Amino acid sequence: MDQNKNISSTGNNEISRRSFIAATGTTAGLMIVPRHVLGGQGNIPPSDKLNIASIGAGGMAASDIKGCSGENIVALCDVDWKQAAEVFSQYPKVKKYKNFREMLDKEDKNIDAVIVAIPDHSHAVAAMAAVKQGKHVYCEKPLCKTIYETRKLTEAAREAKVVTQMGNQGHSSDGMKMICEWIWDGAIGEVREVDGAATSGSNLTEESVRSIH
Repeated sequence: MDQNKNISSTGNNEISRRSFIAATGTTAGLMIVPRHVLGGQGNIPPSDKLNIASIGAGGMAASDIKGCSGENIVALCDVDWKQAAEVFSQYPKVKKYKNFREMLDKEDKNIDAVIVAIPDHSHAVAAMAAVKQGKHVYCEKPLCKTIYETRKLTEAAREAKVVTQMGNQGHSSDGMKMICEWIWDGAIGEVREVDGAATSGSNLTEESVRSIH
């Protein structure tokens, strides 16, 4: 979620923690603040970190949480605490939940962004719950099971003005980017037809097809 570093750490609030600190900091105060708090080379101040909660902690969620370990992990949720035990042990002071709705309600003021990495059929429901509370969302693929769910989630994200990203790690590779650049630059001529093998994890939508052009 590197692209979200510029998101206000207070969600939809008008004043972010970083702007508040910038406006109220004094020279005297800065002289006694530890370097890791101020930031600088190799240091990110806490005010520039996102407060992230994860719906899912075992399996793929463990990898996603690790990828966000440079941020503040503030809450973890998984129905299978045995499966999530390894990740839970890495964050002993972080609150744990079995019900993501309960987590979102109780930790609402502490959460900026949410990871959704649970069984596929629950992605849309969990992501929608987070979006409706004004949380930025990183959701594993497939984002939804139907076109209807996809459209509804898209509308909700636009209305809430939150940043969203889907976990298409393979589509973030240099090879995939190069192919897109070939198509955009016309290097292989006009693309009239694309043949692909659909799988249970495919995320082909009308919008993704149009994005090729």
